[in-house]
Amino acid sequence: MLTLKNVHAGYGTGDVINGISFTIHPGENLSIIGPNGCGKSTLLKVMAGLLPYRGEITLYGKPLHKISRRMISTKIAMLSQMPPLYFSYSVYDTVMMGRYVHSKSRWLGSPSETDKKIVEEALKAVNLLSEKDKDITKLSGGQQQRVFLARTIAQQPEIILLDEPTNHLDLKHQIELIHYLKAWAKEGNRAIVGVLHDINQALNLSQTVLIMQDGKAAAHGKNIVTKELLKEVYEIDVAGYMRQSLKIWRE
Repeated sequence: MLTLKNVHAGYGTGDVINGISFTIHPGENLSIIGPNGCGKSTLLKVMAGLLPYRGEITLYGKPLHKISRRMISTKIAMLSQMPPLYFSYSVYDTVMMGRYVHSKSRWLGSPSETDKKIVEEALKAVNLLSEKDKDITKLSGGQQQRVFLARTIAQQPEIILLDEPTNHLDLKHQIELIHYLKAWAKEGNRAIVGVLHDINQALNLSQTVLIMQDGKAAAHGKNIVTKELLKEVYEIDVAGYMRQSLKIWRE
């Protein structure tokens, strides 16, 4: 689906990511972990076609830089940590924006019956259909994040890029979100790429993990996460901390 070969990118003052290479296959999820500032979010923006890069990125075998922004949007969708709210829309209208890339005209116009059905299914998926007529600015942060996820789902991409998707969600909805995303990818032979700080969630989302350190791939593959590697990358005994935390629950 998507292949990166020796990719470098930054923001004009030097590279933030250096020499990143991997391939995303249909039905495969990838979790990206690493400390703050290691280039995780930058990598997602590059994969979404939002930042210039050096190296090679192909989407279904075609160079990403030769594909139109609109066409990329029919294949790849990106959900940021918490998109800003500039306008007051209903939950339903916000999710309907995900259908824009599939409209034949430059303006969304009147949604088709297919559009309406897809939007309602997306709202059901995040358990917000009953809130569809509410003003999105009146919702909690967690509810808003679920609305934006529904908008991403309604876009009907084949690859979803997620930057801290569980931010603002309580534990119940975090678990439900990860479960839904895994089912979504598996059912349609699609793919999820998720940047996650919670290592447990990252391992729950995907067996394939990319561990980043200082803009580079410290490790990539399945079943690669070890306590020694985490300690080296995070400069803290992550496994030891988790075991100590577990003792608190047992007391």
